[in-house]
Amino acid sequence: MRQLALALATQPAPTLENFVAGRNAAALAAVRMLVETATGMLYLWGEPGCGRSHLLRAAVDAARARTVHAILLAGPRPDWTMAENMQLVALDDVDRLEKTDQIRLFDLCNELRTAGGALLAAGAQPPARLALREDLRTRLASGLAFHLNPLTDAEKTVALRDYARHRGLRMAEEVVPYLLTHLQRDMATQIAVVDALDRYSLEQKRAVTLPMVRQALAEIQGDAPGARHD
Repeated sequence: MRQLALALATQPAPTLENFVAGRNAAALAAVRMLVETATGMLYLWGEPGCGRSHLLRAAVDAARARTVHAILLAGPRPDWTMAENMQLVALDDVDRLEKTDQIRLFDLCNELRTAGGALLAAGAQPPARLALREDLRTRLASGLAFHLNPLTDAEKTVALRDYARHRGLRMAEEVVPYLLTHLQRDMATQIAVVDALDRYSLEQKRAVTLPMVRQALAEIQGDAPGARHD
């Protein structure tokens, strides 16, 4: 059970690969393009749980893997000195920026544009509805903007079953709904658990059935983060 226990206890690192796009395929493609070119401006918006923070962290890591100087900042009081000499800056929670930081972000937009760098920004509202300086709203709206839609339970179920099928893992139909009910519902955690179940089933030479999953969760000692024992 150690593989499954580890998957539950360790928060998986967000990557562009483990982001399940659903209706957000165009936004994911735009983020990939921004990382590849390290130039331009992209704004993502949506309610909590839509995946915007996942994409920002994943984009910075992917850019660094390409030897691009990249940094992730977050509101309401970012450390702007961290953005100096960066080729790609990701900024979350722009809607929470205070007035002095709004001025600094406007200056950063100009600096990145002059240097041919990239800004990946995110907030809870579309650019036109942000409670920010007018010139900053206009600047954020000058690039591509995407509304991120949270995955529905039906979309999560289809995505997890497709992922398992792609791995060659056969799971009983009731397994995915059970995982979504009893574990953390974010897709990165769900995918990590499916990976762990795949390895466990191979080791034990057992099919991934609901009784097996229930047994695996029951045998994990202690309260692993994300597991609900009910």
